[in-house]
Amino acid sequence: MLRRLAVEASRRCRGPLAPSRSPLHESYLYWCRQCSTSSRSSANSETPDSTYVKQLEDSASGPTAKISIDRSGLYNPTEHSHGPVSDSELVKHLKGIIKFRGGPITVAEYMEEVLTNPKAGFYINRDVFGAQGDFITSPEVSQMFGEMIGVWAMCLWEQMGRPNKVNLVELGPGRGTLLADLLRGASKIKNFTDSLHIHLVECSPALKKIQYSSLKCEGDENSGKQVISSLAETPISWHSTLDQVPTGFPTIIIAHEFYDALPVHQFQRASRGWCEKMIDVAEDSSFHFVLSPQPTPATLYLMKRCKWADDEELAKLDHVEICPKAIDLTHTIAERIGSDGGGALIIDYGLNGIVSDSLQAIRKHKFVHLLDNPGSADLSAYVDFAAVRHSAEEVSENVCVHGPISQSQFLGSLGINFRAEALLEKCTEEEAEHLRTGYWRLVGEGEAPFWEGPDEQAPIGMGTRYLAMAIVNKNQGVPVPFQ
Repeated sequence: MLRRLAVEASRRCRGPLAPSRSPLHESYLYWCRQCSTSSRSSANSETPDSTYVKQLEDSASGPTAKISIDRSGLYNPTEHSHGPVSDSELVKHLKGIIKFRGGPITVAEYMEEVLTNPKAGFYINRDVFGAQGDFITSPEVSQMFGEMIGVWAMCLWEQMGRPNKVNLVELGPGRGTLLADLLRGASKIKNFTDSLHIHLVECSPALKKIQYSSLKCEGDENSGKQVISSLAETPISWHSTLDQVPTGFPTIIIAHEFYDALPVHQFQRASRGWCEKMIDVAEDSSFHFVLSPQPTPATLYLMKRCKWADDEELAKLDHVEICPKAIDLTHTIAERIGSDGGGALIIDYGLNGIVSDSLQAIRKHKFVHLLDNPGSADLSAYVDFAAVRHSAEEVSENVCVHGPISQSQFLGSLGINFRAEALLEKCTEEEAEHLRTGYWRLVGEGEAPFWEGPDEQAPIGMGTRYLAMAIVNKNQGVPVPFQ
């Protein structure tokens, strides 16, 4: 059944969903079919609600159409609180910055404080993922997502010549679900897992504890002894930034829904030219948007991005979003891969071109105003994949950038349909329903053409809205499945 579904999905997304038969990852396709017993424990896994809410404006209506963020698991959960005391402290802190400066702050400064303020940031002291949080990500939808990322990492490791020591880095690992599924699936390939030292780049103490549990870690990192994940007997370390991860070894970097949370600067075309959009305190003590009276430091990044764009593309836009931290992070990634070898996989929702006006706030699976109760909602923006590509290419001649391709093409070419068939053979009927739903959420393009359940529960997929891009060392050739 799923093979027929895969063929149809392939036709609809205009890309191959059935896996390629290159010798490079034939053994991993065999694994997809055979390892049907390697699955999450039902007691430890969370089944997302099957109803999605679509709030994506049609970007095809015009180049200046507003882009709304697609969060693939929006629904109405039980009401919960995110701590009004902390949020109140954050509001006071933001107003204090504006008052001390004597003027407004940038949208990027606001976004960074709201998400990662050490005391009251959205990500810092709570679990924001899953049905009881604020949004659901692909690893929470199905174990197959993490398993396919594992297949990609194993293929890249083989292309590197099977080195006996590799840094496997995940940026913003959330609950650790993706990595846990990756290790469970890869645990039978001992040469691969024995080569790994896992490095998690995480700023949240609360999420760090959850990751420790998800990865079934043993040992206390504060004791000076090595922490080991019992899932594959793999050493694990935590870091606040990518710069803290040791260099000198081939590195595989995974950035899934990480770039979208990096702070963006917003610019608006006015009669006097491009002005930066900023945030100030109004007379009624509420936050509101204003335009900068003169060029700001971030204008330098705007000028760089404009050099990469066509004049026709810019002429049609009245709003532009720029993410300096995405450019700087990509520089770091490309320099490391260029010198140490390896590759990076970036999967996120975004565009292969300039992003106009995509920044949105999501609280408890609902869209809310950006300035409403700062610290209680997730802020995220579309990823400018074209800027990521240019950023990587400008700093290192030793890397190649491949993609972006759709998530549907990426997962399909790695064999997700074969993996789904193998799991279905060992499922109960209830488990099979969740598996099929998860499959379509990952590879569907807004609808499931062969959905057999109730219409109101038809999953809205991420297959064409999420894009995958790879940055790899030139010496390793073209990575799977970007050939």
